[in-house]
Amino acid sequence: MLFLDHLHTHCSRLAHKTAIEFVAPDSAETHMVTYRQLEEAIQRTMTLLQSYGVEAGDRVALQLPKCLPFLYLHLAIMRLGAISLPLNPGYPPHELHYFLEDAAAKLFVADSANRSAIDPLQPTLAELQHILYLDPFSDQFDALIAGRPATNARLPANPATIALMIYTSGTTGRPKGATLTHGNITANLNSLHTAWGWQEQDVLLHVLPIFHVHGLIVALHGALNAGATAVLLPKFDGDDVIDRLISGKYSVFMGVPTMHRRLLDVAQGRDVDFGRMRLMTSGSDRLPDDVFQAYQDRFGYTLLERYGMSETGMLISNPLHGERRVGSVGLPLPGVSVRIVDPEMEQQLPDGTVGAVQVKGDNVCPGYWRKPEKSAEAFTPDGWLRTGDMGVRAPDGYYTLKGRAKDLIITGGYNVYPPEVELVLADHPAVTASAVVGCPDREWGETVAACVVLQPNSRITEDELIAYCRERLVHYKAPRRVVFMSDFPRNALGKVQKAELRRLLTADA
Repeated sequence: MLFLDHLHTHCSRLAHKTAIEFVAPDSAETHMVTYRQLEEAIQRTMTLLQSYGVEAGDRVALQLPKCLPFLYLHLAIMRLGAISLPLNPGYPPHELHYFLEDAAAKLFVADSANRSAIDPLQPTLAELQHILYLDPFSDQFDALIAGRPATNARLPANPATIALMIYTSGTTGRPKGATLTHGNITANLNSLHTAWGWQEQDVLLHVLPIFHVHGLIVALHGALNAGATAVLLPKFDGDDVIDRLISGKYSVFMGVPTMHRRLLDVAQGRDVDFGRMRLMTSGSDRLPDDVFQAYQDRFGYTLLERYGMSETGMLISNPLHGERRVGSVGLPLPGVSVRIVDPEMEQQLPDGTVGAVQVKGDNVCPGYWRKPEKSAEAFTPDGWLRTGDMGVRAPDGYYTLKGRAKDLIITGGYNVYPPEVELVLADHPAVTASAVVGCPDREWGETVAACVVLQPNSRITEDELIAYCRERLVHYKAPRRVVFMSDFPRNALGKVQKAELRRLLTADA
């Protein structure tokens, strides 16, 4: 049974149970949505989408903050057999244009607060037929769907139909749309349901953004798939989260290392016991050993670290029952195969040898949107996905990641590929060359740093160049530091040695 069918069953069987509690931003107001109300909202939203001409296979882009209209739209899009395209609310027009054009989105739903910046995009996008502006925290959306007839259409029944497109940064600097099918999403949710012991009685404290796989599929869909309750906070606030976690109301919490470190900081001097929490996970970046140990020492809880990707959902996890090993991402999930291979020959390596991580399973996406060459490059001839990560397998089956290929930067749980930032810097008239690297940071894991060579006689300050990038990139991709250099360290072939740049910048810091 596909996820949407499972959810439809819950909406009937658990009609009066709370599915979603949404805590409105900047207020104490909480909106309660039962499973029956969720089903009614999805059906009326489907009718709204159909009035805009949305049909099976169409792409509908959503750039909204974390809100109930986003959830209704996302689920309704998938129920219609169309493709949901969540976008980071922080993307500026420069980046938005690329996503909308590449996906050939038919409908774009956006925050009305951004209308003046978004309106000029529409004439330049041939496939974009409509833009629907919403005030996400008002009654506007409820009014839009209130008078519409409900439709019980339940497409698609085919697991191979694309349900969701998540853009993941490309090593060439152009993001690629990972096409997750209904079958991919269902397979991953089923694996996690088994591995993490999801229960109808669970209450998830949801603090993650919902425009990527971690917050949307693993956390929110995971709760709905189990018939559990999800309490959605609009943003992460350490003090508020600590108070909620010790209240006894919640059983599941998912965060990133930056959040867990923040909880340790704000809990200083307080008596905190997470003994009532059934499941607390960490992902999207490596969990530092000191945070892992501090959670045990101060909170009496051992965090469960896991590993996943936009293209696959979750792949590997430390066990719910059993050893949660410091530094390790754990064991392959049910239905997922993992192997470590020689990066060049792609022959499987013995345990204890570091190599390239490759995966296979029903959770793995079929490829990238309208990029057959990139899709072909991502898979081996025998069907294994090349994750781009390096890792090692212990004799007892536990996996440990040993580094990220192609210089990926992870800052606060978000992925940043240097070429994306370098392309923006290259457009500045004062810049002749740039190299972007990640530097260690206690709070964020890594921060983005740009090494820049200026054109002769050009003058620009570090603050000016950072501001230039922030106008053109979502906030976490913009450099926090710019270092001006006469040239970069290079090898005999002239290739920039980013490892040496990282070493220089770390030593300087």
